[in-house]
Amino acid sequence: MKPFVHLHVHSQYSILDGQASVNALVNKAENDGMKALALTDHGNMFGIKEFWNACRSKKYGNPDVPKEEWFRVKPILGCETYVASNGIENKTGKEDRSGEHLVLLAKNYTGYKNLLKMVSIANIKGFYYKPRIDKSILEKHKEGLIVSSACLGGEIPQKIMDGDIPGAEESIKWFKSVFGDDFYLELMRHPTNSPREREDVYENQVMVNKALIELSKKTGVKLIASNDVHFTNEADADAHDILICLNTAKNYDDENRMRYTKHEWFKTTVEMNQLFADVPEALEHTQEIADKVEVYDLNSDPIMPEFPIPADFAKWNDYLAKYSEEDLKKEFERYDKMGSYEKVLRIKYESDYLRHLVYEGAKERYPETLEDCRERIDFELDTIKQMGFPGYFLIVADFIQAARDMDVIVGPGRGSAAGSVVAYCVQITNVDPIHHNLLFERFLNPDRISMPDIDIDFDDDGRQLVLDWVTRKYGQDKVAHICTFGTMAAKMAIRDVARVLQLPLPEADRLAKMVPETPKITLQKAYIESPELKNEKSSSNKLIADTIRFAESLEGSVRQTGVHACGVLIGRDPLEENIPIMPTKEEELYTTQYDGRYVEEIGLLKMDFLGLKTLSIIKECLDNVKLSKGLEIDIDAIPFDDETTYELFSKGDTTAIFQFESPGMKKWLRLLQPNRFEDLVAMNALYRPGPMDYIPNYVNRKHGRDQIKYDHPMMETYLKDTYGITVFQEQVMLQSRALGGFTRGQSDTLRKAMGKKNRQLMDKLKEEFIKGCLANEEFIEKCPEKDPKKLIDKIWRDWEAFAQYAFNKSHSVCYAYIAYQTGYLK
Repeated sequence: MKPFVHLHVHSQYSILDGQASVNALVNKAENDGMKALALTDHGNMFGIKEFWNACRSKKYGNPDVPKEEWFRVKPILGCETYVASNGIENKTGKEDRSGEHLVLLAKNYTGYKNLLKMVSIANIKGFYYKPRIDKSILEKHKEGLIVSSACLGGEIPQKIMDGDIPGAEESIKWFKSVFGDDFYLELMRHPTNSPREREDVYENQVMVNKALIELSKKTGVKLIASNDVHFTNEADADAHDILICLNTAKNYDDENRMRYTKHEWFKTTVEMNQLFADVPEALEHTQEIADKVEVYDLNSDPIMPEFPIPADFAKWNDYLAKYSEEDLKKEFERYDKMGSYEKVLRIKYESDYLRHLVYEGAKERYPETLEDCRERIDFELDTIKQMGFPGYFLIVADFIQAARDMDVIVGPGRGSAAGSVVAYCVQITNVDPIHHNLLFERFLNPDRISMPDIDIDFDDDGRQLVLDWVTRKYGQDKVAHICTFGTMAAKMAIRDVARVLQLPLPEADRLAKMVPETPKITLQKAYIESPELKNEKSSSNKLIADTIRFAESLEGSVRQTGVHACGVLIGRDPLEENIPIMPTKEEELYTTQYDGRYVEEIGLLKMDFLGLKTLSIIKECLDNVKLSKGLEIDIDAIPFDDETTYELFSKGDTTAIFQFESPGMKKWLRLLQPNRFEDLVAMNALYRPGPMDYIPNYVNRKHGRDQIKYDHPMMETYLKDTYGITVFQEQVMLQSRALGGFTRGQSDTLRKAMGKKNRQLMDKLKEEFIKGCLANEEFIEKCPEKDPKKLIDKIWRDWEAFAQYAFNKSHSVCYAYIAYQTGYLK
């Protein structure tokens, strides 16, 4: 038995051509005992990061074990490219439309980087029916690559099939001159029983293989065996056939349609040994290639773009002369994990400039209370510096200021970012976190290093203006949309298969309508909710039974690419150095080939530019007020104690008021009679499934019909705004600090553990909380219970119950802010 590694493999990211999921391929390789596996989708790298992640073992990242043990199967990252014989500039003739197939595999990290560049070039500059490279590009980016001659669509097999053996030999010599011993000749055998495919494919493979074996002996270029994998198991062949029909828009019974041999499954080592028993060296050489491939890490610390600091601030050269590496080691606790001396010095430089901007802004935001806020501001600035993110805040503040200069309406903030005083002082947000008791560590936890995530709302039309501005400032090659993948959901899978099998449309509709309208429903879940659909699997009508069977196999398959509604990347370097990119339809901005799940893992900065219709309505309303009344209103400077506005909410006159429009909400507003902003914040959080049960209690406590009680006097400070009812996660976080002595970071860890129902972590935190409360003199002194432990246990149990409906106060304040603005205008 010779070892074998699959080096020519297509997943479902060879869209509507490959049917295998990445996980299925990796699992089968591991179960078969293969030590490595390649992924070589057609012309793209969509699945590469997902594949690399799927290959990782539980030991990944453990510095105490060799890197080879970080993976259960060694990932070999590749692509089956299309090589334009006349160069990528030619886009006229029929021969320019696709190009000859060539398999490229990254031998090391340099090879991976070159693969990124070539696949990006193929999609951006070389695209003509297919994403194409050419031989000049291959020569330029050859370092670190292993190359094989590919399938019958490759240059060398094509010349052999044309009877041009001398030409095939010349091609082999060219590839050998460029790639040396890293160029291989690829053998395939698909001994199909189908007469047409046998003649078109298998017999040609036999002829090509015979010539390749001879040419291998003559040129000294080694042979490898492959199977051009397109689906996982032999049983998946028919489902793959349906997929090809979808791709080519043909019916299943069309005799002239494109077909595969049905032998393109992920064959085991035993099956490949049987297939190539006469050429054992072709099997051994696949392992030779796998052994050549180095193990390298795709994940990276954040690669932050460099913010261009104005010339009138301290000069960069002054910093280079002023600070030594030893100075930085004393200043940065995580110095050894933050990268090079120059990178850390750059963080200090940006941090000092951010500090300058923050304190300039704080003079306006907190004219009377700046000294009281100084400790909070310094804590945030120091945390941002230690985590390495000052540039992030500078970039966001910069394009938000540009948006305002272009008269784009910018939202007050969204989510946890509203908890940052730094963001408030540099006008990223417009909600005062100190006034509203919002917490910075809900946004950035110093105990848990993760990328900051500020979602920014713009009016719909203004969003594109801001994107264009960012692209101009940082460069088209450094800004991109993030791609998404549209997959076949349950209903679509049924309809697609039914169309290919020519199941009558009324029957297809009937089956599709049996799938419940539940979000993210799968066929397996649908069978539980809709037993009649499950019964159709065993229908006496073969077309119906086949439709359901194939729909099951194809459900979840990638059907097309798309663009994320709001996610945008801004890179420090040209993006193709870190991620493969492609054009965006009808836009100059590029789109990544990895989706949003992976861009931050590889260190790239993702930002969400959201278009909010309500802001467009506000903008139009402000224009109308100016036109009709002659009044110019600064929507960010309106008074938040306007009685008429609260009267509008109290009457439930909230049609067209952001987040307050529903009939149920109007009913509770009339009962609540809100007369302060905090009531709107609380109602925004409470009017949701679960916490809605507490609304009557909240209303009655506000109007004095129910008594306001606190388990412990120390809790009043944090619960008085909500009449003693815990509504927000931040309230629990603040109480955990005041009562149990939790640090800022611990309080956020508690919030996260509650949300994820992490029992093990919750039990550990409970022990810390009990210990902290018992050591807190004020807690013991003011405790109304004789047994403090009994009260501590009750408080903790209440928090655990609260976790089911806990809400982010930062989010609620931001939404209530926009609601108040729309109410004020109305």
